[in-house]
Amino acid sequence: MQATDDALPRSLPRCAWASGPDARMREYHDREWGTPSRDERHLFEMLILEGFQAGLSWKTILDKREAFRRAFSGFDPARVAAFTDDDAQRIMADPGIVRNRLKIRAAVLNAQIFLEIQKEFGSFAAYLDAFVKMYPPSLAPAPVPVTTELGDALSRDLVRRGMRFAGPVVICSFLHAVGVLFGHEPGCFRATTNEGEQPWTSDP
Repeated sequence: MQATDDALPRSLPRCAWASGPDARMREYHDREWGTPSRDERHLFEMLILEGFQAGLSWKTILDKREAFRRAFSGFDPARVAAFTDDDAQRIMADPGIVRNRLKIRAAVLNAQIFLEIQKEFGSFAAYLDAFVKMYPPSLAPAPVPVTTELGDALSRDLVRRGMRFAGPVVICSFLHAVGVLFGHEPGCFRATTNEGEQPWTSDP
């Protein structure tokens, strides 16, 4: 991700994690993070990237995002689910990504489970809807929690299905990233204006 020519002014009040000098972090915060997304490929991408982030900074992942996209076939879950050991070795040799053998193999397994969930529910977004209905999230601006009741329940179910690197903290971070949970801090311009976005809804 690169800062665009119409990047928003640096002086805008933002969440603390996006208030530094890094233009890529500001762009991600301003244009993507917390924006409700029902795009299946984007949901899969963020699920995998959040798993790779475990133990690392988001800046590290964001800086390598384009390399991740190349390595993982644009995060097409069907293609990733079909990766072989040779593909895993190819990715492991790519210096542009975070080279962690366990996380690479987990990404392939998680893609297979992602497809199973799509088949069962019609889409991964519909699967998320089922949990949102059971554990309605708050839309009030607040400091971003590292775990929530919704995230904990979703994590338990994903782990039960066999997903790896899908613990409560990872899944809560994923839910904030794709706009299921509202996480912009009080005072952030996106918390006050929401940039015309609609909150996540289970009845789109």
